[in-house]
Amino acid sequence: MTEIFEAIKRSAIRIKEAIEYDDTGYSDHHNATGDTQLKLDIKSDLIIEEEFQSVLSVKEIVSEEKEEATPLHVNGKYLVGYDPLDGSSLIDVNLSVGSIFGIYEGDYAGSSLKASVYVVYGPRVELVIATDKVYMYRLNKQNEFIFQKEIHLGEKGKLNAPGATQKGWSKEHKALVDAIFQDGYRLRYSGGMVPDLHQILLKGGGLFSYPSTSDVPKGKLRMIFEVFPFAFVFEKAGGMAIDGKNRLLDLAPMHPHDTTPCFFGSNEEIKRVLSIHG
Repeated sequence: MTEIFEAIKRSAIRIKEAIEYDDTGYSDHHNATGDTQLKLDIKSDLIIEEEFQSVLSVKEIVSEEKEEATPLHVNGKYLVGYDPLDGSSLIDVNLSVGSIFGIYEGDYAGSSLKASVYVVYGPRVELVIATDKVYMYRLNKQNEFIFQKEIHLGEKGKLNAPGATQKGWSKEHKALVDAIFQDGYRLRYSGGMVPDLHQILLKGGGLFSYPSTSDVPKGKLRMIFEVFPFAFVFEKAGGMAIDGKNRLLDLAPMHPHDTTPCFFGSNEEIKRVLSIHG
């Protein structure tokens, strides 16, 4: 597993440099779900694939930017699902973006996830690794990731990050969000999954939601690349992650790009979600 973490660190340093200096415009290509790709999406994907090609323990990789999995090493033990540059549309306004990695064994079900990693490219580059616990590292001037702290969620937080188009929310979900704000929670939503969830984790708790909506009944966020890795992080940090009723890590996709509604938070917030959606 260590060699996979090291490959992700090398990728993160190269992607950081690409974000800082490369063209941030759109390409002429589309990804597997029809989104127009930024040039940085394509480059980030290539960087990660290049780094994993030298990691013999990786059997195959599957990216948000590709339709199908890419085989690497036939005798490898692990499968890696990743979003090379989550929130990339925020780059042109200079907001934080990230990379997300799920490390699986056997298949891409939530129960097969063995570790997850995400990287935040912001004013500082921070990397979070979740195994048995959740550890945060920060990139220094020498391009080394230095351990900072272990991340723990409190039982109850103060932040609320409600995603999806509001006109598509159900009446129940709108009532839930309104009630949370009435209780004094602060709105924190950038449109980037990585920075928004990172903020909830570092501030000790809160709720991030991307529910089923009338226009996107199965949610927008992809299980393998985004949802499962963060569900793993939140559970290991002492929180919970559900689809509204069920534990997210009990789900299994039928296709690499399957999506699901998702709610990530500290325990009190998820109990409120279950009282409405469950």
